[in-house]
Amino acid sequence: MAPPTDPAAPLGAAAPAALADLRLHDTRRRSIERFEPIDAPHVGIYTCGPTVYAPQHLGNMISQLTPDLLRRVLLVAGYDVTYVTNITDVGHLTDDGDDGDDKVEAAAKRTGRTAAEIAAHYTEQWATDRRLLGCLEPDELPRAAAHVAEQIEMITMLESGGHAYVIDDGVYFDIATFPTYADFAGLNVAAQTGSGRVDNTGAKRNPADFALWKFTAPGVTRQQEWDSPWGRGFPGWHIECSAMSRRYLGDSFDIHTGGIDHIGVHHTNEVAQSESALGVHPWVRFWVHNEFLNLSGAKLSKSAGHVLTADTLIERGYDPLAFRYLFLTGHYRQQKDFTWEAMDQAAAAFRRLSKVAATGRAQALGPDGGGEAPPEGAPTAQAADASDLTVAEPSDLTAVQLPVGAAAYLDDPAVAGYSTRIWEALADDLAAPRALAVIWEAVRDEALSSAQRWALLADADRALGLGLAAAVDPDEAADATGSDQRIDELLAEREAARGERNFARADEIRDLLATEGVAITDTADGATWRRTSGDG
Repeated sequence: MAPPTDPAAPLGAAAPAALADLRLHDTRRRSIERFEPIDAPHVGIYTCGPTVYAPQHLGNMISQLTPDLLRRVLLVAGYDVTYVTNITDVGHLTDDGDDGDDKVEAAAKRTGRTAAEIAAHYTEQWATDRRLLGCLEPDELPRAAAHVAEQIEMITMLESGGHAYVIDDGVYFDIATFPTYADFAGLNVAAQTGSGRVDNTGAKRNPADFALWKFTAPGVTRQQEWDSPWGRGFPGWHIECSAMSRRYLGDSFDIHTGGIDHIGVHHTNEVAQSESALGVHPWVRFWVHNEFLNLSGAKLSKSAGHVLTADTLIERGYDPLAFRYLFLTGHYRQQKDFTWEAMDQAAAAFRRLSKVAATGRAQALGPDGGGEAPPEGAPTAQAADASDLTVAEPSDLTAVQLPVGAAAYLDDPAVAGYSTRIWEALADDLAAPRALAVIWEAVRDEALSSAQRWALLADADRALGLGLAAAVDPDEAADATGSDQRIDELLAEREAARGERNFARADEIRDLLATEGVAITDTADGATWRRTSGDG
């Protein structure tokens, strides 16, 4: 079924025709399939979010950038998208299986803070990093600890259906009751035994059986524990996503995303418990998995000591959106190698696109923009009614709306040809590298005016999310950052906020200065700052 293409839709233009044939790779079917939602025009997307016990490294953020690109494409296509990503603040144990300490509680013990404080701090930090990387706000951001009732309800359904059993340390899912358990990931369950991802608890009926509910050990008091029909304890890691996706998207939905590392355990277990409890197949129509980000040939991960974050980029003088550009240069299903050389190249390319867009925007907006008048029939910034822009929550439609003044330029056959090729690439399993190749071809096309280039960049940026529609020339950005005195005052306020443990305000000031081209570096002797807007 094709998406709605009503030209009156509040996006500034009809949905690109190429998106009527959107195709996505589905992990379950192991093939690229034409996207057809369950109940068009609505599309439900669920993404496995972070376990909030530490900063999220850049590899983690690929699992947010991938669905953000997908969500933007669907919005531009005219779909009504509900996007849900969760926060795991309880139940994720240190071995990723059913043994070890809860990661959030373990971090609380190490730091002398409460589990709630740890979770709140790293949730806010992650949310800030998402914004810095250009991700739209989620429609729903459920926390596992706030949805224990829904998890208990689903476990009860599984027990009633004969899919769960109780042993000394908890309630477990019996994979023998779900004959297709191994199919989703193509698993050899016997070979997984002893792998570290499958627990060998002797009392379990099968080593691959997984915890739905873990009991609090005798004599132990946890910060996060709840009463249940089976005993006091806490939910297992996997049940939260099944329960929360059901709460916000229903018994079945269109797209589930996450990293490929989740396929063999977490997502396999989600499928088993959800289809068993709800009696639906397939539970999810499309599974979209992104590949790893590698550092020196190895997967970027916290367990390996890799802690490259959005803060790291800012401290080194990079705009975090340059990392988003780097992400777009490789297909989401291909492994990516992170090097500082690659980051430099991405930053230079992003900087050039920003300059091209800023120059073209000034020309396109007419005399007040410092350039030539727009073509006949093109709306001007002055003529635009504010109601044309405020059509939905800022988290979705307004972010993918074609800016005022761009549509008329896109009607030119030369520009339209480039636009069609860009959207055809994105419709082909989100082939962002191909889309970027077309963009650079257009940037180098001397037959196009600056205004036409801006319109094309603004059109493509509805999906790419690089901020090109309203780009400011990086060489001029430093002029808008204000005086050194103002920066020093903000830095002092940030230090005071950190001293008062008001980390949200401290991060807010850091991010404000980052958008103005000022990078903060925290040292043992206090924080320092430097301007980055003029860096190459």
